Amino acid sequence: MAETAEASSAPAPVEKIYLVSYPKVIMLYPTLVASLVMGLISLFAGPAAADAAEAAGTFDAMLGLIFLGVFTLNLIVLAFDFPRTTSLTLMFFLFAVGFGCVLLFRSYPDLLPNVTVFLQQLKPIANADFYLTIFGILTVIFICVFIGVQFDYWEIGPNELLHHHGIMSNLKRYAAPQLRVEKEIPDIFEYLLLRSGRLILHPSNEPRAIVLDNVPFIGWKEKKITKLLGALQVRVRTQN
Repeated sequence: MAETAEASSAPAPVEKIYLVSYPKVIMLYPTLVASLVMGLISLFAGPAAADAAEAAGTFDAMLGLIFLGVFTLNLIVLAFDFPRTTSLTLMFFLFAVGFGCVLLFRSYPDLLPNVTVFLQQLKPIANADFYLTIFGILTVIFICVFIGVQFDYWEIGPNELLHHHGIMSNLKRYAAPQLRVEKEIPDIFEYLLLRSGRLILHPSNEPRAIVLDNVPFIGWKEKKITKLLGALQVRVRTQN
């Protein structure tokens, strides 16, 4: 006499987990936010903070330097991958070098007078229209990205892995039981920005692994997948 594993009296609701691999352009959201903030500050606070033409130039130059700093850091995150150990070492090294250079040129302005004069004359100035135009361009790109991923995403159900792709909702099915999942964090800064990372799916009947890069909130997704796959295991007890 054979009995199947314990089952609850009420059937549990079918849970589905959706996975989306985003392009790296979504990591530009700090620049998107910075352009909006700088644009609004320049539009409303700029004239009030600037009593004279020279003060206005200094105020606008400060906004420009802040925006360029955020934009530069954002491009570095997009251009390079920083593993956990090397990224922290590089960050502290660059901070130490930059802070040391500031102290050096302030203490000894005649050490490299040409460099000192160049830094004093460096005043990147942009108006509110520039910042808000950058914000508008990035907003349109982000909207296009969010629309595009609606036609290319993965769905993990109780018994199968589904790949939805194409405008006509093309569908490819994989067996979900015995699905193996690996999580990787190739870039610590991308993880800090969107908690994103790489998921590697190994369906049991497929020779090739499925690699999904830039999956936001990867830790939360991985826990849900592990919980779902663990619930699929059925224990069988045999009684004579």
